[in-house]
Amino acid sequence: MNRFYVVILLLIIPLVQFDAQNIEDDFEGNGTITTWFGDDCSMDNNFSNPYQTGINTSNNVLRYNDIGGQYANVRFDSSTNFDLTAKNTFKLKIYVPSSSVTGSNPNQISLKLQDGTLEQPWTTQSEIIKPIVLDQWQEVFFNFEEDNYINLDNSSVPPIERTDFNRVVLQVNGENNNYLVTGYLDDLLYFESTNNDPIFDNLVWFDEFNGEGALDHTKWYHQTEFPIGNSWFNGEIQHYTNRLENSYQSGGNLIIVAKKESFNDQGVTKQYTSARLNSKFAFTYGRVEIRAKLPLGIGTWPALWMLGQNINENGAFWETQGFGNTSWPDCGEVDIMEHWGENQDYIQSAMHTPSSSGGTTNFGGQTIMNASSQFHVYELEWWSEKMVFSVDGVVHYTYNPPVKDANTWPFDLNQYLLFNVAILPNIDLSFTESTMEIDYVRIYQESDLSNTEVTQLPEANFYPNPMKDHLNIRLPSELFGVNMSIYTIFGQLLISQTLNESITSINISNLSSGLYIVSLNKDNQLLTHKVVKK
Repeated sequence: MNRFYVVILLLIIPLVQFDAQNIEDDFEGNGTITTWFGDDCSMDNNFSNPYQTGINTSNNVLRYNDIGGQYANVRFDSSTNFDLTAKNTFKLKIYVPSSSVTGSNPNQISLKLQDGTLEQPWTTQSEIIKPIVLDQWQEVFFNFEEDNYINLDNSSVPPIERTDFNRVVLQVNGENNNYLVTGYLDDLLYFESTNNDPIFDNLVWFDEFNGEGALDHTKWYHQTEFPIGNSWFNGEIQHYTNRLENSYQSGGNLIIVAKKESFNDQGVTKQYTSARLNSKFAFTYGRVEIRAKLPLGIGTWPALWMLGQNINENGAFWETQGFGNTSWPDCGEVDIMEHWGENQDYIQSAMHTPSSSGGTTNFGGQTIMNASSQFHVYELEWWSEKMVFSVDGVVHYTYNPPVKDANTWPFDLNQYLLFNVAILPNIDLSFTESTMEIDYVRIYQESDLSNTEVTQLPEANFYPNPMKDHLNIRLPSELFGVNMSIYTIFGQLLISQTLNESITSINISNLSSGLYIVSLNKDNQLLTHKVVKK
């Protein structure tokens, strides 16, 4: 197998200590790691960089050469445990030449956190797997607060809640094989990244669908014109119309109705109708929340998604406004939610880019209960370097390509929303009609408020952020006895209590979604922090 391990071992000490030092190595003599060691492989941590190109033109790197052992490792020791509430991310640069790889395993790198004091440290590990590209330097991030992770022991708590990790294992191209690989590592760093992400707390565009009848024409455009010949993409067999029979507001909801009926438009008669809506609002970065109930029936294909404002698609709203100068998939497509009636209750999110489009490899999903009979909140969080997809606060996919260029990341330009219900050729013969109902759509972006407003007391850690049902607060011992208060942004006091433990979990399940201010006050000194409730 192509095994590629970097292991961080921590000294066994009577009391658990948390990492307060920098853990880094640039292999130029400036790092804090002095105990690199190789197991079942050859290793050189002062190797001349054979590929001084792209993002890494440094002189020296760590060279790892797996000559066929199943469990090849390189490792180093640290003196303290990892406090993932204070620092949650590892990053490194990696280059794997294709000429060095044998076997058929996927090109990927995984980072595993372990307790190196155990006799079998892998038994309680947490792992994050990321894809890599051969024959080029790339920077890979592993965030143990936000990335999808795999716990080998299903009873383990999320890694952000663990305090026993003291080992890191890096593995290339899977395990349990005797394949060969040579890899080059550089610029390893363990750091905090949570506060680097903007918090999307400012509502910039929305529709609550509280009217009756026709949609708000200042917000929505009915896309009805065929984009290709006499049809739509993907073999869809419906007409999209601008009629009230196919889309309207009622009872606080948007109703999109897919119907079986003979209908003639643009000189073509089809046996099904539906609606496809374009938003007249486009944006870059932010959080999208859509509360929806999905149609039912084999052959139905509802979608809540986005396209680049610059797409040159016939009949699309922004193309009619003069923005259409880029073809698909170069414009980028973001599928927030797709559902196929033949796979009831399975929700998928996907990314389409020049590097992977059509039958894309960039997707993830989850099974939810009662997708067609109950409302669920479908959410996208879009930062400058990643997109995170969830349903009802449960994340199922993160798109964070290690190399961001025009092929993988055409997402630094405006995108707009599309809502539609397509009909596929395998539609159930007994189908007559079904609806997608949308309670609201809300788009949030970063406000001008800084994340930490006042800092006079020693720093505390607040996580997760955004939060769902609980807010955890980690305090240094000198803050025991501090008074904690949670306010609305308008100054209304909601929760107040005294904190006397190193970690306190505050139940905030009864709070509405939105922005809140957490205040810590002791001896007339103050620390305030901004948090978001999903």
